[in-house]
Amino acid sequence: MDARLAVKAVNLILLVLFFGLQYSLWAGNQNMFDWYRLKQAIAQQENENRELMLRNQKLDAEVFNLKHGGTTIETIARSELGYIRKGENFYQIMD
Repeated sequence: MDARLAVKAVNLILLVLFFGLQYSLWAGNQNMFDWYRLKQAIAQQENENRELMLRNQKLDAEVFNLKHGGTTIETIARSELGYIRKGENFYQIMD
């Protein structure tokens, strides 16, 4: 009879431990839902970092062109500032 009682006690202890671990896994501090949210936040941050790296690469290329190529400065001045050289005629076509 004592052996059966010991087995039941061990089973009860294991069952309580199992449910305790399940509680901490699903509802406790740093649970599965927190892990999932963090995983998604990391993925979103990695995407944003990738986009910012691409933007920085484009800006670095533009800075290099501005420092080493005179035509880039002239192109930007013409398109954004309306720069016209002496002797050129400017025609604006209205639709």
